[in-house]
Amino acid sequence: MWAYESVFYQIYPLGMCGAPFENKGVQDQGIEEDGAQEHRIRKVEQWIPHIQKLGANAIYFSPVFESDTHGYNTRDYKCIDKRLGTNEDFKEVCDRLHEAGIRVVLDGVFNHVGRGFWAFQDVLKNRERSPYLNWFHINLGGNSGYNDGLWYEGWEGHYDLVKLNLQNEEVIAHILDAVGMWIDYFGIDGLRLDVAYCLDHNFIRRLRSFCDSKKKDFFLLGEMLHGDYNQLMQDGMLHSTTNYECYKGLYSSFNSMNMFEIVHSLLRQFGPENWTLYKGKHLLSFVDNHDVTRVASILSNENHLPLIYGLAFGMPGIPCVYYGSEWGTKAEKSQGDPALRPAFDEPVWNELTDKISAMAKAKKESDALNYGSFRSVLLTNKQCIFERKTENERVLVAVNADGEPFLAHFDAGCGMAVDLLTGENHDFGGGSHLEPYSVHFWKMES
Repeated sequence: MWAYESVFYQIYPLGMCGAPFENKGVQDQGIEEDGAQEHRIRKVEQWIPHIQKLGANAIYFSPVFESDTHGYNTRDYKCIDKRLGTNEDFKEVCDRLHEAGIRVVLDGVFNHVGRGFWAFQDVLKNRERSPYLNWFHINLGGNSGYNDGLWYEGWEGHYDLVKLNLQNEEVIAHILDAVGMWIDYFGIDGLRLDVAYCLDHNFIRRLRSFCDSKKKDFFLLGEMLHGDYNQLMQDGMLHSTTNYECYKGLYSSFNSMNMFEIVHSLLRQFGPENWTLYKGKHLLSFVDNHDVTRVASILSNENHLPLIYGLAFGMPGIPCVYYGSEWGTKAEKSQGDPALRPAFDEPVWNELTDKISAMAKAKKESDALNYGSFRSVLLTNKQCIFERKTENERVLVAVNADGEPFLAHFDAGCGMAVDLLTGENHDFGGGSHLEPYSVHFWKMES
């Protein structure tokens, strides 16, 4: 599967492209005063050289389809949001990305739609006479917070997000028809399923079967927060899920200077014992995204910023970088979603970006980092060294989170290695010197 050998780059298009938050008036729908359509989504094309230089070879787009406000309250699955441009605009973007060797994964928001969704609008207008009444979970005898004269189920109590009935064959057919159009017209390579933990399992199986029939190696990723990810990540369902357990462990280990936390999670998920949960599987690794505080604002010591990316790229999984974070952008979730999803005039390149680019190159080209087993080699509060190993390759990932140098003594099993991040040779004789605030990917000699 191509995704297991990839580095992902997440873009939140409505934010990055500077679209108005609300999609209500002519101006807000992307129509300039002279009546011309704005083509905001084409801005992504200007970022392609940056994404290539960074080393990402897959883009995960947060919602691009017509919605009420933030993208997750869909109005129409078959139209690109007017604030971003047209379907033809987005097809051009996808074509340019594919020409650059970058795969395209879209956000599939199938658990719920917005109040502006055409079928829900028909229900509000026609009530029991609407042919779409059973597309949702409706009680005509109740009322909603919007005083609709009927009650409906919203996602986790959010009534701007109208829950779909994914056991209704017409709903399933409508979604699969839309996905088929995305594959056929835009040429997409995968989907990230929003709130996958809420989705009907039979629907996920139907979606997997449909996508498999449409495109070989089509990738399905699910948003999972808690619990056993194997409930959805299995044959006939999802290829991968988000690794929120390690997301928390990554930043917490640095802020508390306790590397035992993240290594404990990694051993629980991928370790050598038979009982580990996800051995041989590929979860999406990330240090931040569109829903959480930027990692540069979470870490209490800015020197740890390249190190947390070192762990994210060195641990088992598929690393994903959120746009803007590769150069250290800061934003707190308490400031609201717009702060987390800003527009940038152009990308920035700095020392952090250089280091992430080296990590991306090493990850993509390493059999061990893509597919290797996980074993802890050395662990203290402030340092960790772990092994990633396949039949063809062995790589040691070494991190020193301390501001002082550290001399690591352990049995490397060989005398020499080359650092995949710098190209420098490393001699294990007499112990391994770890510079303050350093990360190394040591590829062992054969």
